[in-house]
Amino acid sequence: MSVEEKKQTKLHLDPMPTPLIQLRSVERYYQQGPSRSCVLRRIDLTVNEGDFLTIMGPSGSGKSTLLNILGMLNRGWAGEYDLVDNPVYKVNHKQRIELNKKHIGFVFQSYHLLDDLTVAENLDVPLSYRNVKKAERQAMVADSLDRFRMVGKKDLFPSQLSGGQQQLVAIARAVIASPKLILADEPTGNLHSAQGDEIMQLFRQLNEQGTTIIQETHSERCAGFGHKVIELEDGWVKDAAHVQGSGAGN
Repeated sequence: MSVEEKKQTKLHLDPMPTPLIQLRSVERYYQQGPSRSCVLRRIDLTVNEGDFLTIMGPSGSGKSTLLNILGMLNRGWAGEYDLVDNPVYKVNHKQRIELNKKHIGFVFQSYHLLDDLTVAENLDVPLSYRNVKKAERQAMVADSLDRFRMVGKKDLFPSQLSGGQQQLVAIARAVIASPKLILADEPTGNLHSAQGDEIMQLFRQLNEQGTTIIQETHSERCAGFGHKVIELEDGWVKDAAHVQGSGAGN
């Protein structure tokens, strides 16, 4: 085999990762009278398709702010942000909403389910935002209920579910439209350890199926389920490291 053939074989076996997210010099300030308070400082970050990234750091380090910028829930930032080759920093608010709906599913610590809707109706909400026809929505909801083993709970309201069950519904709602990216804000923060591990195992399965996941957490145990950790401190990236094998993640 020639040198050129060996190179082509290596490229075929070991393809270059595809960037899903690229941040360049992203900053966030809050104006307080004549002074400015800095929350994020010159953040450079690349997240590839299929990554499972954890953002960690003490309270006030900028974790939630960074996650909200990635989810396009925060408008007052500077710098460059590309999502799936779309220059988020150049488009208007309406276009950002469309990018969010097309590519992102969000999982919150406090679930954010609609209390007056059943489990099935909660799952239907993100599909209705995408103008999916009713018959197709019903089929997708049925598939999701089966996938997450919630068929028997489809007519229950959130108040009738445990915390773990509510978070399961929240994750099912986040992934029902097959987003490229899941953003998770302390997804196990309100759960006991067994429920938390179940949710993290589910995230791992989704990631193995191709979904990119970025979670914010204080839990080293939850971080162990992912591939890489970035630590924030006072708005700066203090450290970035690949996760070594741990009991939680293995």
